[in-house]
Amino acid sequence: MESRVAKKKKKRSRVRWRRVFLMLFLLLIVAGAGYTAYQYYAGVHQTDPNDALNMDNLEFNGKKDANGRTNILLLGIDRRGQEDSRTDTIMIAQYDPKNNQVKLISIMRDIYAEIPGYRNYKINTAYYLGNLKNQKKGVELLRQTLKTNFDIDVQYYALVDFQGFVKIVDTLAPQGIEMNVEHKMSENIGLTLYPGKQLMHGKQLLAYARFRHDAQGDFGRVARQQKVLKALQSEVFSVNGIAKAPKLLGTIQPYIATNMSKMNILALAKDAVGGNLKVKTMTVPVAGTYTNVSYPGVGAALEVDKEKNIEAIKQFLDE
Repeated sequence: MESRVAKKKKKRSRVRWRRVFLMLFLLLIVAGAGYTAYQYYAGVHQTDPNDALNMDNLEFNGKKDANGRTNILLLGIDRRGQEDSRTDTIMIAQYDPKNNQVKLISIMRDIYAEIPGYRNYKINTAYYLGNLKNQKKGVELLRQTLKTNFDIDVQYYALVDFQGFVKIVDTLAPQGIEMNVEHKMSENIGLTLYPGKQLMHGKQLLAYARFRHDAQGDFGRVARQQKVLKALQSEVFSVNGIAKAPKLLGTIQPYIATNMSKMNILALAKDAVGGNLKVKTMTVPVAGTYTNVSYPGVGAALEVDKEKNIEAIKQFLDE
């Protein structure tokens, strides 16, 4: 039998190795945290201060989803040096953690809508009207407008400037994102795109997503935006994308105005990475529920059957 002295020596040896292992483990954590912080601030330092959004204290009275899902109002704006811009892109993203599924609803910007407190305009005008005289209520007025017209509640918002979109794409995929261009595109996008599969950098991808001067008009533009978001989603959740997450978050932050905390964002990202993220899309108005109209002071717009679209939205979100 082992002597009492030998047992004590073995016990001390095990304790010592546990301490050594714990120290190494802690050092790895510190090193990892340091690298993550380095990558994050490397992303922040790539930002041109003149391009940053700098939009604080925006009014927003979002509502939580009763079923535990996360609803985010996604807005794309093109400031071009102007503060009173309209929203060029309006989307609602819903993340359901139970099914690890994202549902994207694209709202056509030319919908003729009831804007609370104002006369009827195109729906993308709500953001502009809410920001007049530096009121900082544009996002909130658009939220109210979506609730009034389509009975949609959202909890969070994320406002992205298009200059930021370019930086985000180029940070995430310096080699470019593969996209299949349907036909030649050049009018009003600042460059020319040619048909076929190709790798696109930020400026090209933005031009592709914004093009609307073909037979499909704004409907084609919305379809391309959804296509681009799916391609970006695949890149973000690749091994390469996850490794770049800290730097990407640092790059994104100055170009996004949001009421989501970093903890909210990281928690969502953690949940989404945990499984095979599924993405479904829809466009509002749905087919057969709108007519093309034109009104003085408004121009060409879409008159929609609100009841049919409300029903379609609820069915899409609940299926």
